[in-house]
Amino acid sequence: MGASANRGRGAAGATVVTSQKVAPGREEDYKRWQEQVNRAVQAFDGFEGTELYPPDPAGDNQWVVLFRFSDVDRLSAWLGSATRRELLDDGRGLFEGEPSQEVLRGGQPAQEAVTAVVSHTVRPGREQDFERWQDKVLRAQQKYHGFMGSDLIAPVADIQDHWVVVFRFDTREHLDQWLQSDVRRKLLDEGCDYFADYDVRKIASAFSGWFPFGEGEQAGVPPNWKQAMSVLLALYPTVMVLNLTVGRALTHAGVAGYLGLYISNVLSVALLTWLLMPLVVNRALAFWLTPGRPRSRRTDLAGAAVVVVCYAALLVVFGLTV
Repeated sequence: MGASANRGRGAAGATVVTSQKVAPGREEDYKRWQEQVNRAVQAFDGFEGTELYPPDPAGDNQWVVLFRFSDVDRLSAWLGSATRRELLDDGRGLFEGEPSQEVLRGGQPAQEAVTAVVSHTVRPGREQDFERWQDKVLRAQQKYHGFMGSDLIAPVADIQDHWVVVFRFDTREHLDQWLQSDVRRKLLDEGCDYFADYDVRKIASAFSGWFPFGEGEQAGVPPNWKQAMSVLLALYPTVMVLNLTVGRALTHAGVAGYLGLYISNVLSVALLTWLLMPLVVNRALAFWLTPGRPRSRRTDLAGAAVVVVCYAALLVVFGLTV
C-alpha cells in the first residue's frame, strides 16, 4: 500500500497543534486575535511557519492552529514566553473552555488531504503495553483504503505528558471509515487498559493535491487562503479561454449545454492538475507558497499583491477581448 509508520523520537523539527472552541459570534474577533499571535510568533528564533484550519461546517466550531519551529527548544521558548502569556490573557474571552494542545517532535508533515491528531493520557507503568497496542492499531489501519502513514510521538519533557499519534488518509471519507469502524471500536475497548482518555482532531486542506511542495523539511501545503487565491488565479483564465474556444465550438456543433459544460469542466480540472498548477503557478509563486520557508508579513503581503495585480490584468485583458 505504500503506507508507512514512524516510531522514532527524533528531535529535528517541532510543531504545536492547538485546538480551540471559539464562542458563537466571536469568529471575526478570533481571527483578528489570531493574526496578532501570528505576527508575534514570527519574531521568535526558529519559527518556520503557521497554518490555521477553520472548523468543519458540521463540527462544533473547533479551530485548529499549527506552529512549526526548527527544534523543540525554540518551540519551548515560544510556549513559555511572556509574549504568548499576554496574548492568551487577551484572547481568553474568545473561547469556550480551555484550548487543548499537543507538541509533535520530529515526524513528517502530511502531504495529502486529511490528517488526524490523537492524544492519549497513558496510564503510569503501561507505556510499553501502549506502544505494543499502537503497533496492533497500525497493522489494522494498513488494511483500510487510503491509509498513508502514521507517527507515534512520545511525551516531550517539561512541555506535555500526552502520547500523540498522527495518522493520514488520502480523503476525509476514508479517514471517517476508519474512525467509525467496528475494528477501531474493538481496539479502543482493548486500549482502555493502557490509557485513561484520548482526544481526536481532524485537519484538512481543501486544495492540497494541487500544492505538493517537495519532501522532508519542505513537505506540506500552503495556508488555505493562499491556496484559494492561487487556484482562482489559474482557474479564471482557464475557464474563460475554454468558454471562448471549446465552449463556442461545442455550441456550434449542436452539443447540449449541460454536456458542453461537463466537457469544459473536465478539461479545466485536467489543465489545472497536470499543467497550470504544478508547472506555472507553483513555480512562479514559490517564494510565497512554499510552506517550508520562513514566512514574514512582508512576504505574505507581497505575494498577495502580485496575485491581485494578476487578477486585475486578467480582467482587463478579457474585458477588452470578449
